[in-house]
Amino acid sequence: MEYINRFYWLIALCLIISTGANASVNPKPFVIPELKEWKGSDGAFVPTEATKIVYAANNPELERIARIFAQDYQTMFGRSLEVVQGKGAAGDFIFSLRTDKKLGKEGYTIRVTDRVALSAPENIGVYWGTRTLLQIAEQSENHQLPKGTLRDYPDYPLRGFMIDCGRKFIPLSYLQDYVKTMSYYKMNTLQIHLNDNGFKQYFEHDWSKTYAAFRLECDTYPGLTARDGHYTKKEFVDLQKLAEQSYVEIIPEIDIPAHSLAFSHYKPELGSKEYGMDHLDLFNPEVYTFFDALFKEYLEGEEPVFRGNKVHVGTDEYSNAKKEVVEKFRAFTDHYIRYIESFGKQACVWGALTHAKGDTPVKSENVIMNAWYNGYADPKEMIKQGYHLISIPDGLVYIVPQAGYYYDYLNTKSLYEKWKAVFEEKDPNILGGMFAVWNDHVGNGISNKDIHHRVYPALQTLAVKMWTGKQVTTPYDSFNEQRNLLSEAPGVNQLGRIGKAPGLVYEQAAVTPNRTLPYREIGYNYLVSFDIKGADEAKGTELFRSPDAVFYLSDPISGMLGFARDGYLNTFNYRIMPGEHATVGISGDNRVPRLHINGKIVEELNIQKRFYNGGKDSMNYVRTLVFPLQETGNFKSQITNLKVYRQ
Repeated sequence: MEYINRFYWLIALCLIISTGANASVNPKPFVIPELKEWKGSDGAFVPTEATKIVYAANNPELERIARIFAQDYQTMFGRSLEVVQGKGAAGDFIFSLRTDKKLGKEGYTIRVTDRVALSAPENIGVYWGTRTLLQIAEQSENHQLPKGTLRDYPDYPLRGFMIDCGRKFIPLSYLQDYVKTMSYYKMNTLQIHLNDNGFKQYFEHDWSKTYAAFRLECDTYPGLTARDGHYTKKEFVDLQKLAEQSYVEIIPEIDIPAHSLAFSHYKPELGSKEYGMDHLDLFNPEVYTFFDALFKEYLEGEEPVFRGNKVHVGTDEYSNAKKEVVEKFRAFTDHYIRYIESFGKQACVWGALTHAKGDTPVKSENVIMNAWYNGYADPKEMIKQGYHLISIPDGLVYIVPQAGYYYDYLNTKSLYEKWKAVFEEKDPNILGGMFAVWNDHVGNGISNKDIHHRVYPALQTLAVKMWTGKQVTTPYDSFNEQRNLLSEAPGVNQLGRIGKAPGLVYEQAAVTPNRTLPYREIGYNYLVSFDIKGADEAKGTELFRSPDAVFYLSDPISGMLGFARDGYLNTFNYRIMPGEHATVGISGDNRVPRLHINGKIVEELNIQKRFYNGGKDSMNYVRTLVFPLQETGNFKSQITNLKVYRQ
């Protein structure tokens, strides 16, 4: 009996020890995208003042990655780590290349013990591993890393985002930040849609008055480049170089032969009289002459403007009303695929060849197709024909801000739980996935900040699905909560987040003219309040300014409180009178800014419905504001008791 009791006592003791040991094993760290494999141990690696970054081989690219990691670490955590070549020791970050066929081109391994050993078969894997280390480190005050071993690798080689810069100009600084943010979440392809046009029903049904833009500097056709915002060739080259340094590929897109009003505005004979001036006249030989020369400007020479391997030629949504038109469209598509290839590039097209089914052959070998709608290009048929596909289904991953169709914000919960980036798992002809922002409604008041507010949660969510695949282990609610605790990227804060929790995040007893404040702006769900003793202010007097917005004490037109951003001026119906004492508050979210006077809301700038063509057509007009804080203006009024709240 005593033996039996002792036996059960030993079993119980083993269970207790076992349970205790398991309880101390580190759970899988939260990272976007989710880690593929994790084996936790107990304890944590905590960097010290002696910690170094050691790259283990005489490899210039590995050294560059180590120095990028050091720079990002300094930016995010304020600590400078020495970068050296050697073997490394306890307390160090150690980067090396090591063969592992199962990891593929982009995979990597991290082993955290008394040191952090990051290895990968190729340099790109080491770089992605540094993004993982930064994400984990930023989730604790001392930037510790849980001990354990992880292996991580993507399911799909192409993980992308497409942004429409044609209908709305996206400043270069935003594109630079998108490159950094995509890279931070291991997204590797940015497609930039360089030309497009608005819908003519919002421009008196007159093509000549309808907005259109081509966003690149152009010497071949002086005057073609948009006057309200464009990229110089040098800027575009430098953007691509920045992307290359972050392992992001930029695919420039010139969209023809539909969506082409910018070109027929420049040269009307290029436009189709039958199908509309946003369609090129495919029966006019001058169309080929014009676009051969245009593409040549950006593709020729040893250092072309389009630096990357891929160039997109559009080819979507052209009329298929007549067989002879379909055949011309197919011939046009084939011509520009081959023309792009003649410069040593890989051609990309929008899927349209089910819509434009015909007899004229269109080259498919080594051609990439954006599969966006099955009615335009049936994926299975396109694979049979030999195309490599990017999954970008319009009904799931198209954002069209405030348009009332497609998505204003993507349904991230459904995408996270259900969507897979491909039609058939592991089909080598499906490269991966993208999502897109289309700025269809020209003049609808949407700001670049509004676009980013829509893009960012989609980017974080789809980064998971395009890397990790359909299987995720973190429940969506937990993912959605934890994703908001991560940075957009090292040094990037387009959301204007101040602090990590709601409440008072900044205050200043007195605000004096022509000063610089510590924060650039405060993003949505904010309240900014201050006390004012009014003075006689000239029209156009600024209170606060950032690179993206101005808040006026006296707007340039009517002398009211108001603000400008993205070329739009919005005013509140309230003027601060000379000698007036008031407490002014401005609160704002992603839909409505509000003016508070002495604690009461006196006006809300709601989304307006604007009507066209006798009410037949309408457009939502948005008047949002990410509140600027970076610089104070040259005002006479007395401003005191400034308080900035994150709500």
